Amino acid sequence: MTNKGRAVILMMDSFGIGGAEDAANFNDQGADTLGHIAETRGSLKIPNLTALGLLKAAQASTGKLPQVGPQPQAQILLPSKYGFMREVSRGKDTSSGHWEMAGCPVDFDWGYFPPDYPSFPPELIEKICSEAKLPGILGNKAASGTAIIEELGEEHIRTGKPICYTSADSVFQIAAHEKYFGLENLYRLCEIAFKHVAPYNIARVIARPFEGDHKGNFKRTANRHDYSVTPPKPTVLDRIKNANGHVISVGKINDIFAKQGITKAVKASGLEQLWDVTLQEAKNAPDFSLVFTNFVDFDMTWGHRRDVEGYAKGLEYFDQRLPELAAQMQPQDIAFITADHGCDPTYRGTDHTREHVPVLMFGPQVKPQFIGGRATYADLGQTLAEYFQLPPLAYGTSFLNK
Repeated sequence: MTNKGRAVILMMDSFGIGGAEDAANFNDQGADTLGHIAETRGSLKIPNLTALGLLKAAQASTGKLPQVGPQPQAQILLPSKYGFMREVSRGKDTSSGHWEMAGCPVDFDWGYFPPDYPSFPPELIEKICSEAKLPGILGNKAASGTAIIEELGEEHIRTGKPICYTSADSVFQIAAHEKYFGLENLYRLCEIAFKHVAPYNIARVIARPFEGDHKGNFKRTANRHDYSVTPPKPTVLDRIKNANGHVISVGKINDIFAKQGITKAVKASGLEQLWDVTLQEAKNAPDFSLVFTNFVDFDMTWGHRRDVEGYAKGLEYFDQRLPELAAQMQPQDIAFITADHGCDPTYRGTDHTREHVPVLMFGPQVKPQFIGGRATYADLGQTLAEYFQLPPLAYGTSFLNK
């Protein structure tokens, strides 16, 4: 394949397949998102992912085949390359995983806030509240986003104080009510916070708007917005854009890359809508285009919430939509299925887990092949660079014509 066709990345946020060699450094020994979901549930209907090599990739990663049970007939018949990728970035966070697969591993340590109250330095909170003219904040600790909204939502409405919290990631998160606090006011507050957390080397400030009137019916809305630092080095997205190609982000990709290297950003939320938009953008994309989608529900809705059944149903739904993409692919098109880290819903705590991730590449003219365990996520970015006939990136080894 030498012409500049079209490529799609289906990024299944948190879909690890176990086995990371350095998992002990993150206290994640034995984590296996796919394997444990299959084992806990007893069956998993993912015939199309199976046909593309997912189970073989997982077996290569962990040494054992995931126990998904008998599979229906696959509808996707395209040839595929399959294997797994190792992360070399120092963190197991969203930014590190995405940037590395785009060719920019994170070789520095992020700043983190401690989990226990108070998580945030008083001088930081004083600067944010002073500029935003706030009476103070609520929270000030590491927490589950849904849990802390339930805990403090009513007090937030009563006092006007935003709910500020962190997690195991390098983040400063702010939850506020869309009606009583105001969405634009929340976004403005996040912009102020983003400026003031810079000295602490924090990767993202995240706006977490919610709705509802009382405890028990609070619900986060689809208007989340991430304020991210930019990747420290050019990525394959930049290479494509600078060569007059098209980089179409779907979902939170635009936020994760801080708009860098993006030519068109399309908002979408929820697994069904993300699929609908991805298919539409991929169908209409011109040659020399990359459509890059983050399927956030696997992480945000099911992984962090430790919802095995929800995660399993999400995997089955994702699998059912794959033939639609395959059916509309042109002869030179390629697509990738991968992830940015793990988030084993059977594991202790609620944090990401350090795991290998799958890398499945398929298309009408792809040479079917097991591509083994890749040394870095950046191999995906390097493969895209070769596919689009761009100069090689500084990191990664292409598997395009392996």
